Amino acid sequence: MIVDSHCHLNILPEDKVGNINAVIKQAKELDVGRILCVAINPAQWHEVLGLAEAHAEVFAAIGVHPCEAPEVVVSDEQLLEVASHPKVIGIGEVGLDYFHFNPAEMDMAWQHDRFRQHIRIAKQLGKPLIIHTRNSTPDCLQILEEEGARDVGGIMHCFVEDLATAERAMDIGFYISFSGIVTFKTALELKEVAKAVPLERILVETDAPYLAPVPYRGKTNQPGYTRYVVEEIARLRELPFETVAEATTTNFKRLFKVDF
Repeated sequence: MIVDSHCHLNILPEDKVGNINAVIKQAKELDVGRILCVAINPAQWHEVLGLAEAHAEVFAAIGVHPCEAPEVVVSDEQLLEVASHPKVIGIGEVGLDYFHFNPAEMDMAWQHDRFRQHIRIAKQLGKPLIIHTRNSTPDCLQILEEEGARDVGGIMHCFVEDLATAERAMDIGFYISFSGIVTFKTALELKEVAKAVPLERILVETDAPYLAPVPYRGKTNQPGYTRYVVEEIARLRELPFETVAEATTTNFKRLFKVDF
């Protein structure tokens, strides 16, 4: 079995992929048996949680994405209330984004404060973090270290950085999650990282509906396509497909303390 460790089931376009039942059915046909659906703002929390409650194959994560406007503020109590649900297994996606918000043009304290808040809640609940970082990785890792995120660990979602960055993240208890980007012909450095990261620290994801892997690049992504990420990592590492599938699923279970 394969686990899609990061997707957005709630925003998949039905006209492209069918309804949720069809998406889950197709995923199973491609050996993807579990899906982590990630909410990026408070408006999505109960929608994503509802999907997890309705489908045994689906887990939920809730948080406020760094690209949400500074005006989107939630209290610790709001986070704790929803994130305490047993099907919410992670906090995120959260982190920093200096691509959409330029620190040379605005004070980023609001993003840092939001990030630190989510780390505190994750530690309070003992649930791993799901990290988004774009053009901000040094600051992101520094905040994770300062806030003691090692206590809960988490995922470096949709990893596209170099090996040194992966090693620093692993040193503070984080797993490296590869998306469909690793299948792109131009992703030469990322392919080398996928070969070098210890197998016991790798996860796989789609980030659906975004970043569809080869052979579906440019089309709407969906959880079943996690299979092609596993196939590429297996090819790069010269390992059987089943070895990578089993390892990444075991890693997911270990990190999120779930069994299935």
